[in-house]
Amino acid sequence: MLNTRKITEIANEYGTPLYILDKESLGKRVSEIKSILGSDVTLCFAMKANPFLVDAFKSLDTKYEVCSPGEFSICEREQVDMDKIVLSGVNKEKSDIEHVMDDCGGVGIYTIESINHLELISECAAERNLVVQVLIRVTSGNQFGLDESDVENIIKNRADYPNVHIKGLQCYTGTQKKKFDIIQSELDYLDELCERFKKEYGFEAEELEYGPGLPVSYFGEEAYNNNYDMLRQLSSALEPLKSKYHITLEMGRFLTALCGIYVTGVEDIKVNKGQNYVIIDGGINHVNYYGQTMAMKIPAYSYVKADGTIVKDEETSVLGGTDDEKWTICGSLCTVADLIVKNLPVGHPDRGDKLIFYNIGAYSITEGIYLFLSRKMPKILAYNEDGTIELYRDVMCSDIINSRQATMK
Repeated sequence: MLNTRKITEIANEYGTPLYILDKESLGKRVSEIKSILGSDVTLCFAMKANPFLVDAFKSLDTKYEVCSPGEFSICEREQVDMDKIVLSGVNKEKSDIEHVMDDCGGVGIYTIESINHLELISECAAERNLVVQVLIRVTSGNQFGLDESDVENIIKNRADYPNVHIKGLQCYTGTQKKKFDIIQSELDYLDELCERFKKEYGFEAEELEYGPGLPVSYFGEEAYNNNYDMLRQLSSALEPLKSKYHITLEMGRFLTALCGIYVTGVEDIKVNKGQNYVIIDGGINHVNYYGQTMAMKIPAYSYVKADGTIVKDEETSVLGGTDDEKWTICGSLCTVADLIVKNLPVGHPDRGDKLIFYNIGAYSITEGIYLFLSRKMPKILAYNEDGTIELYRDVMCSDIINSRQATMK
């Protein structure tokens, strides 16, 4: 897997700012997660976390949660096995469902987010004389899924939809859950709901798809040591459910966050009114840490001098942490909001130094405000297990998207 020196070598060759996706690290993490959960639990990759990793997951034997026509198009281009797709999303349009059924042979399973979804999918399936597999999403109290009373009515009247086979329930209630009690109560609720439907309506759920929202540590010392303690608690909690249902766990952040690296270069150094500032060639349009507050929290990082000397990484630190070694890291956007982190210990910076930020593999690549101020979008590389590098996306200029040039000849 990648170390600081190898990351620096890649950045020297390809330039900064730069994303690197460590596919070896990803494969190791997924393997460890599967080992803890057991072979009888299926993982479902929520591809919104990082669509650039869709191809990498093909060898990792997971399903794919696909939530938009655009995400489905990515799966088509990557030649994903359609049987492994869970077609989700709150706004399913008829033309999209028809394309899935007519041109792609359908998908493994569809989710029902509303009564309208049920009727739409049932109608499309009936027109083609198909019986499709569906999961009903139970709401957690927001715009997603169905109210419990609506779920009950569907189960009660399921014979009215002969072209739809209801395999079970789906539930996702949010990310970064710090307390396992929340997860346990949600599992208990889903189990009790299924037991009630079995008793009252003879409905036997075959599958539960659940998004546990396991946390990833982004800040402080914990960011260098993301362990599996809560995953092991989850594995134990699932044991009594395995005899009743097939369990599918939908995960995005927990699978991919740790495989992503962002490298940016120091472009300018200044002291304004006693405050130390470093200007980098990246910015908040590239880096987005969940839970960051006014740039006050310090994520996992390394600092490498222009001559290759490592002054800070997980294993090495020659920094004293004195005030004159702490710098506020600012990006290249012309807005005071472009702060990555305040008072970061980097020693005495020089132009050409490199900052490496870790745990950037989930959401940052797609949630960054790329188009703001028409800056260039970074290259995205993949580092393979055999040490080879793949260019997933070259530098892209957003000024074309942000102007009439996109339509002018």
